[in-house]
Amino acid sequence: MAPAVPIDSWERRAREATEELTPLRVVRAERVAQDVQLFELAHPAGGELPEFTPGAHILVRTPSELIRRYSLTNAPQERDRYVIAVKRETNGRGGSVSLVDQTKPGDMLEASVPRNDFALGGNPASYMFIAGGIGITPIRSMIHHLRNTGGKPYKLYYLSRTPEMTAFGAEFTAQAYRGKAVVHYDLGDAEQSLDLWPLLEKPKGAHLYCCGPRGLMEAVRDMTGHWSSAAVHFEDFGAGQATRTVDDKAFAVRLVRRGDVIEIPADKSMLETLRAHGCEIRSSCESGTCGSCRVGLIQGEPDHRDLVLSDDQRRREVIVCVSRAHSPELTLDL
Repeated sequence: MAPAVPIDSWERRAREATEELTPLRVVRAERVAQDVQLFELAHPAGGELPEFTPGAHILVRTPSELIRRYSLTNAPQERDRYVIAVKRETNGRGGSVSLVDQTKPGDMLEASVPRNDFALGGNPASYMFIAGGIGITPIRSMIHHLRNTGGKPYKLYYLSRTPEMTAFGAEFTAQAYRGKAVVHYDLGDAEQSLDLWPLLEKPKGAHLYCCGPRGLMEAVRDMTGHWSSAAVHFEDFGAGQATRTVDDKAFAVRLVRRGDVIEIPADKSMLETLRAHGCEIRSSCESGTCGSCRVGLIQGEPDHRDLVLSDDQRRREVIVCVSRAHSPELTLDL
């Protein structure tokens, strides 16, 4: 039996997922950039794997017994394998480190069926993709899908620090992507960052998909405030903890339909606290990027920390997985 390990709230949700984790064989494990390892997973008996759509992810149990979420980066048409690229996070809790350092071809890893909180959809005139660092992984799957199906036109802007740190950099700088992909290196200097405003100033009927560090996504959100909210999509691998700060304070939530008041501790989200008090609230990403846990706002001043709601929506809704309160109390339609 695997040893008991402390689990955070995200891991607990993963362990309580309705689908079971099933064993897959590692058929390939190789470094594709500095601190980034590619893994190719296949059915142990060589059969087809459950289908997935562009932007999907799987949950993987790492050798350290932590469950982590990784985007599938290969084309959905490839039913014989799942491909993930894992960044070795030395300052993390050990999941990625154990996966990169201890996993080799021939090993077995337990994984879930694919899910998708970042689906490529709609019927836009074109697609725009903005990827930062390891955020290229779901976007690469989307681009491969468009290329394989003769889909709508697209343009990729891939932001990284150096060529050595850029997963799939050689692929997107090759002749096949000339005019369709821009790979930009800032060399760690903010003054050399790509100016995104000229790209985002006019929507031009495109749908935008952005994945990368939260700072990048917040900047993109600020620059697309005049876009339709239905045309802008974000993915941050469920890293909701990045929205918490040392200055977070406790506050109260008044539930008008239930008629009670619940205290939200400084170190707990509204979502997990409300659930602990019996509220049934649908959620998916729990990182403020999918919008599934939006709740009606009746009174109070929220501290909005999501990447979903428009300015108009923020006057009447709040994303309870990440947002907090500026006022002592929020009144919600629950």
